[in-house]
Amino acid sequence: MGVTIELQNLGDAQLCREISARIEHAFADRRGDWRVSIAASRASENWEMRVEGPNGFERTYTLAGSAGEHEPEAFRRLVLHLIPATST
Repeated sequence: MGVTIELQNLGDAQLCREISARIEHAFADRRGDWRVSIAASRASENWEMRVEGPNGFERTYTLAGSAGEHEPEAFRRLVLHLIPATST
């Protein structure tokens, strides 16, 4: 169980580490196997994020750099918004 993170064409190793750390933190209390893929586009400033999880869970989101969505903390907030809340 855990999260697998795949980052493509981001071009900045430090940014990749920071994004990965924030995403891992967002999944810290989630059960099941999760997969997050983020792909940067060379043709536009938009990045595509795909989140897959247990029970067929699947969400995609387009992140705009001009809206500040390429910042590491933005990824954590978005993941927490997209994935179901944990049950207590």
